[in-house]
Amino acid sequence: MPRPSSNSPSHPPSSDTAPAAGDAVLPYPPTRYSATEVPPVYAALRGSCPVARVILPSGDPGYLLSRYEDVRRVLGDPAFSRAATVLPEAPKLTALPFDAGGLFTLDPPEHTRLRALVAREFTPRRVDALRPLVAAAADRLVDALVEAGPQADLISGFAFPLPALVICELLGVPFAYRERFQGWSDALLSLTAPSPTARAELLAYLAALVRAKRRQPGDDLLSALAGSDLDERELLVMAMTLLIAGHETTAGLIGTSVLTLLLRPGALSALPDDLDGLVEELLRYNPLGDGGPLRVTLRDVEVGGVVIPRNSAVIAAVGSANRDGRVFRSPDSFDPARTGRPHLAFGHGVHYCLGAALARAELGIALTTLARRLPGLRLRVAAADLRMHSGLLVNRLVELPVSW
Repeated sequence: MPRPSSNSPSHPPSSDTAPAAGDAVLPYPPTRYSATEVPPVYAALRGSCPVARVILPSGDPGYLLSRYEDVRRVLGDPAFSRAATVLPEAPKLTALPFDAGGLFTLDPPEHTRLRALVAREFTPRRVDALRPLVAAAADRLVDALVEAGPQADLISGFAFPLPALVICELLGVPFAYRERFQGWSDALLSLTAPSPTARAELLAYLAALVRAKRRQPGDDLLSALAGSDLDERELLVMAMTLLIAGHETTAGLIGTSVLTLLLRPGALSALPDDLDGLVEELLRYNPLGDGGPLRVTLRDVEVGGVVIPRNSAVIAAVGSANRDGRVFRSPDSFDPARTGRPHLAFGHGVHYCLGAALARAELGIALTTLARRLPGLRLRVAAADLRMHSGLLVNRLVELPVSW
């Protein structure tokens, strides 16, 4: 694949070349060349420019942090605010920022209040109770694959519908709308062409569903939220956030994790009895995206020897942090026996991913189900021919053609 090379004054430099401190800005996000690898520019940035100036998809300037310790600092330091990202004067990641008043755009104590309303549904104990539902859903999806097989696209036939089905069941949202959810989700997570129409359509759908839940409550999270003290806007933004976040990253992770194992002969068919180490390494190794959600500085802050001014956009590149050789030995090697510092795939601090335990469970069950039900599962195309969705916040394969 040809790589961009324009370095004229009217264009940002190539996203494969790291600038020295003070040099011209880079375009964000950098070009992705692989589903399972971090863009190569991050290694260069970690070495020569760990706090780099970038131009965001909105056209606003920002700062990109690539080293583990700096990224962890940003994720946990209240000086880097989520709530400030929706202020009128704040720099924006895209032309359509996240909705104000949601889990992604609040700081404590407001964030703490909203998170507490749903946290009990995502505890390890609650997730353990959901495991039979996830396993049954995985088996049903494989039944359909086997019936139509012996080849399939594992993304549309398994990796996407599994977490979508689970979050729909948890929220009480009809799974029959999954294709519309996918379209809405892609439009909302687009870095280059986010759609206000898609957001309005999804919010209208959820508003109608909430009205139905209030007339006839069910045993689901959306019914419980509809009866809470959330105002209407908070409720709808919460429902939208959970619905999209509850399947997008996990769908991408299942696809890239299966690919990671299929690229290593025998790895999927010889899963260990204890999957914990494997799951954690898959989370470290496979980038969920290029960075965590945007943050904006509330004051001048020094990071990595660079003073980032107040009201600056900051991207903490989690995928890069998880490949930092200062923290992880042989960081670009896939090693399920790895020990040491924890990865940052689910974030750090008060915004640590609410659904982390559920995502881990879904990934583990997905892998064990495929290994048990589809022995001999293999790629049907060369890895170099696989395509990534471009311009999305999440890292997701377009297709994963397999046979068995």
